[in-house]
Amino acid sequence: MKFLLVALNAKYIHSNPGLYSLRAYANSYKEHIELAEYTINQSLDEIMGDIYKKKPDVLGFSCYIWNISAILTLTEEIRKILPGVPIWLGGPEVSYNSEQVLTGHPEITGIMRGEGEETFLELMEYYVEGNRELASIKGITYQEGKTEDRPLTDLNKLPFLYGNLEDFQNKIIYYESSRGCPFRCSYCLSSIDKTVRLRNLEIVKKELQFFLDNQVAQVKFVDRTFNCNHAHAMGIWQYIKDHDNGITNFHFEVAADILNEEEIALLNTLRPGAVQLEIGVQSTNPATISEIDRVMDVEKLSKIVGAIKQGNNIHEHLDLIAGLPYEDYETFQRSFNDVYAMKPEQLQLGFLKVLKGSKIYHNAKEYGIVYTTREPYEVLYTKWISYEEIRKLKQIEEMVELYYNSNQFTATIPILEKLFDTPFALYEALASYYEKMGYFVSTPSRTYRYQVLLEFAINRIAAVSNEQLPVFYEENLFRELLTMDFYLRENAKSRPEFSKDLTPYKEAMRAFYRKEAQERTILPDYTQYDARQMAKMTHIEVFDYDLNTGKKLLLPVFLLFDYKNRSPLTYEASIHQVL
Repeated sequence: MKFLLVALNAKYIHSNPGLYSLRAYANSYKEHIELAEYTINQSLDEIMGDIYKKKPDVLGFSCYIWNISAILTLTEEIRKILPGVPIWLGGPEVSYNSEQVLTGHPEITGIMRGEGEETFLELMEYYVEGNRELASIKGITYQEGKTEDRPLTDLNKLPFLYGNLEDFQNKIIYYESSRGCPFRCSYCLSSIDKTVRLRNLEIVKKELQFFLDNQVAQVKFVDRTFNCNHAHAMGIWQYIKDHDNGITNFHFEVAADILNEEEIALLNTLRPGAVQLEIGVQSTNPATISEIDRVMDVEKLSKIVGAIKQGNNIHEHLDLIAGLPYEDYETFQRSFNDVYAMKPEQLQLGFLKVLKGSKIYHNAKEYGIVYTTREPYEVLYTKWISYEEIRKLKQIEEMVELYYNSNQFTATIPILEKLFDTPFALYEALASYYEKMGYFVSTPSRTYRYQVLLEFAINRIAAVSNEQLPVFYEENLFRELLTMDFYLRENAKSRPEFSKDLTPYKEAMRAFYRKEAQERTILPDYTQYDARQMAKMTHIEVFDYDLNTGKKLLLPVFLLFDYKNRSPLTYEASIHQVL
């Protein structure tokens, strides 16, 4: 008997830890369990053909917001080619309306609701041993009825998923040390599970050591609020510090406003790049925060984000959600500007997803929330924000992704901001420029975005009156800013068109490398290379402006870009003034 568990992931680099957990928990039946992972980008015909080739006796699909339509289409078609094979579904997208799903899809045998490890083990017993009835299995809905809910799982009973890392080559490793969330955010499914359960810290440490020993590049904790328990969070962060391998990065989703001084002090001592934090702000509008059942002190949050930043060692990723109750276009601008002022490494603009089972799902009519019928059930408009405004925010989101979150324009953007009243106004104007130029249809390549931003800056300079224009803000300043941004990231062989001609400075540069080959004072990591090799492996650029202030310099400055030594947070080359 073969029970084939199927995942349709959003991207190839993703994996489905849920299925691996089911298989690990039902280890006594492992010879009867096979996993198949696909992506939603593959054709359904290709997926169906591969499933058919595997000849399953029972099929199970893991259902999420990004794959439910594809899976329901697959189940309809698979029933035609595998008519006698039972089909089971599980996952958050079918747990809260299981009876409705079965009514609309008679080809589906049943649904495993909620946490599935114990349920799947008993289901395997049902199919392999044949000595029990479906009615005796808690937590399932099937065509003949619905059994009672299953108690929540003891996390310490769950086996480790990653004994064989070969299954996860070039994929993200997900790990959970807790389930549940103490908060009641109305848009989130985690608010339904009101009991926070922690995996024993000693078990967690052993499992973390496995990742460290195998030099896994990144481990993403899927705990909904990792720092909800102080001792648990401190124990894990201290272990990461004490056993750091210099390679592995750990990602945590935290509630920053409840981080205390002891936790911040420990975080500030970690190796740069060892940890990154994702912080869900969602909104800074008091009416919105109250209505979505969050408790958050925005001023305190800002101070804590700043305190973490003081360590200059942790990537901070802050999130906003558009389309929440009482959030209109104007208040969202303020939320954006508030979070932008915190200077996170990434600012994620998301759009409300109306998830089945969440409080906001039940209150959608009251809020006037209209959302897409098919997944991802994303907001179209509400009583407070129109569809046209949502559309504008989507364009602004793309500008933030390209020009802020990409970390490609860290020199240019801070100076360009000063030509606008607020940061939001900058990205709003940039989105309008993209639409006017047709760039949303024909998206510029990564390298051409530098040229586009120069054109945008030139147009803005022309539009701003002399009284408003900061001193020295001129076209050549932005040419140099973009040159700085360009060479911070790559030692390109092809020089961008907007950069100045370096021919007059070539002899001075050659003289520097000849001297450095003898003295090794600035590039000690290049001792095995001669002057010509060092010149190829690094880059020297000449600047006539102070790129922090925009002011013209009395004499040009020669800056060397060292690509062997990069920032672990931004991957920017280190810089040395050499002449």
